[in-house]
Amino acid sequence: MSPRFPITGQGLRKRGEFKVARYTGPKRRLSRREGTALFAKDLAYLERKGAVPPGQHGTGRARRKVSEYGIQLREKQKAKRIYGLLERQFAKYYQIASRKRGNTGQALLELLETRLDNVVYRLGFTTSRASARQMVSHGHIKIDGKKVNIPSFQVKPGITVAILDKMLDNTQVKKSLEESQTLPEWLQRKATVGKVLRVPTRDEMEPGINEQMIVEYYSR
Repeated sequence: MSPRFPITGQGLRKRGEFKVARYTGPKRRLSRREGTALFAKDLAYLERKGAVPPGQHGTGRARRKVSEYGIQLREKQKAKRIYGLLERQFAKYYQIASRKRGNTGQALLELLETRLDNVVYRLGFTTSRASARQMVSHGHIKIDGKKVNIPSFQVKPGITVAILDKMLDNTQVKKSLEESQTLPEWLQRKATVGKVLRVPTRDEMEPGINEQMIVEYYSR
């Protein structure tokens, strides 16, 4: 399957092969489970709570030694949650990355970073990947002048990404654009129009992920 096309479970859902199980609970709980801030807003919260797992017995539970498999599993779960993917979606990205030449782990991160919802987030159009996914799904994003509502759409170098004019007066969009930090060098933005200049290098991708552990998890 070419990474150019969206990776979804729609066809499988229609045949009843699996049910959607996207997490809808408190995101802070996921950060506490992984022991790291998966989302920017959780950093201060996690510093207060420390590396204490969620639940009423979190502070008193004896922490068992984690096996090598357990470490690999947690790294896979962390990456999946950061990018907001379902298990089958994430596994499909790994399959595509494993067929590419070169470093499989880096190829996996490249696929995740160049998803449309992640590019919208990286461009500073929204403050989180979840809100970027919602913006795309609701049809508020244009790719080379054409509306695209598929969050998993793979954005290639040279493609422009823009917010629809009707969203320019949106309070959250204005706030996001005002608060957005320095863009990664693989992206360019003028007002509400962004452009992908090239494929990101490893140091321009998510720093808190150990992709080699993910490769080892799927290779076991």
